[in-house]
Amino acid sequence: MADTVPSAPPGRRRRPWPPAAAPLAVLVAGAAGAGYLWGTDPHEGGHPLPQCPFRFVTGLLCPACGATRMVYDLMHGHLAAAWLDNRALLLAAPFALALWARWTVEGLRGRSYRPAIAPWGQALILLTAVAWTVVRNVV
Repeated sequence: MADTVPSAPPGRRRRPWPPAAAPLAVLVAGAAGAGYLWGTDPHEGGHPLPQCPFRFVTGLLCPACGATRMVYDLMHGHLAAAWLDNRALLLAAPFALALWARWTVEGLRGRSYRPAIAPWGQALILLTAVAWTVVRNVV
């Protein structure tokens, strides 16, 4: 006779992983990527880093173009160069890090964390990305 795993009570589903697993996996993946990027200068050719698909197809800069160069410059202490690579992402980075930190802390406490962004906030983010795309391709 096969053993069965008891099912979760009605209305509750079982989590296959603890809540901290996802933010910690993001940390490990980010550290691995940063480790690789540390020795690979994206400002120079001849590396296997992927090209932006939007730029490849259209020839235009997307809102995230320059992010790899920006991270490389930040890791090497070149704040001015990072600013020139992608101003919008550099300004948004502290907010993203704060969200990741909150996600991690809540996960380590055994709670799930899902940030709720109001519809007006989502529209603001989208409009900012579109405006940044237009500005960086026109100017």
